[in-house]
Amino acid sequence: MNQHQPMKNSYKAVEVTSPGVFNLVERTITDPGAGQVRIRVDSCGVCHSDSVTVENSLPGIIYPRVPGHEIAGRIEAVGQGVVNWEVGQRVGVGWFGGECGHCEPCRRGDIVNCANLIVSGVTTDGGYAEVVIAEARALASIPQDLSAVDVAPLICAGLTTFNALRNSKLRAGDLVAIQGIGGLGHLALQFASRMGFHTLAIQRGKEKEKLARQLGAHDYIDSTEQNPAETLLKMGGANAILATAASGKSMGPLVGGLAPRGKLVVVGASAEPIEINATQLIFGSRTIQGEQVGTPIDEEDTLKFSALQGIRPMIETMPLDKAPEAYARMMSGKARFRIVLTMSQ
Repeated sequence: MNQHQPMKNSYKAVEVTSPGVFNLVERTITDPGAGQVRIRVDSCGVCHSDSVTVENSLPGIIYPRVPGHEIAGRIEAVGQGVVNWEVGQRVGVGWFGGECGHCEPCRRGDIVNCANLIVSGVTTDGGYAEVVIAEARALASIPQDLSAVDVAPLICAGLTTFNALRNSKLRAGDLVAIQGIGGLGHLALQFASRMGFHTLAIQRGKEKEKLARQLGAHDYIDSTEQNPAETLLKMGGANAILATAASGKSMGPLVGGLAPRGKLVVVGASAEPIEINATQLIFGSRTIQGEQVGTPIDEEDTLKFSALQGIRPMIETMPLDKAPEAYARMMSGKARFRIVLTMSQ
């Protein structure tokens, strides 16, 4: 929005009125409440987790609801009691929309696992809109040398893979395999290589080998030609395997390729069960763990590291009014690799 033009008292939003039904609407701009800010959205990523709202796959979703939890924009107004955030400041908001502060996980400092978590685009309206109201405690500051369209995927898909790698107690030079080169995997490859790991990509077919190496992979396994677990063991075993492909069936066999005390870190959401050989876990002290997003300060760490190391998502952009088409393209698996909605200013 041009600051020299008078501010409109309404904004466009794409809401889900009932499961699977999108509607482009005009909403009245409201003031942020205490502890909140109003953000003029520049971009919002379209993430597979948006299906939680669109398909009503979690209990308690109230319609109409505006999806979107990969939000980048500028603060337009601040509510009472908000400190350290100013009008005009570039900020992002991810899946984490604010903690309750009183449940047991919160009291133990584990706010990302808050039992009453505010989730952008799920429990509160999200970023498929020109304007969004957010809790100030959910904000992440955006480095000036990152564009809004790049920030959107980094604040969710980037954060998930960045945290998964840095929280796995790995050391520079460790062998780290990235399973899947998609919306998550193409970022994970960049993070892993920039963190100093011996980075290996696992993907069906040879088509993505060139891209994988351009993104930072030192080695490549075509899982249609090689057994990934056997190949990894010949290399001494992977210290960590980051499973980004949404296929539980393909994850289980990877455990056999872990080094002693290696871990399979699951970030690709799949409803399929992961079948494993228990003896492979017991003998070798191997583990399987899940990793989800992170806190706003984790988001800032992700953005700063990305800016420092030149890590960027591969994106397609679409205008806000094409949100239904963008969502359908993302769900079909045709996106290469993230879709970002851009707002008319």
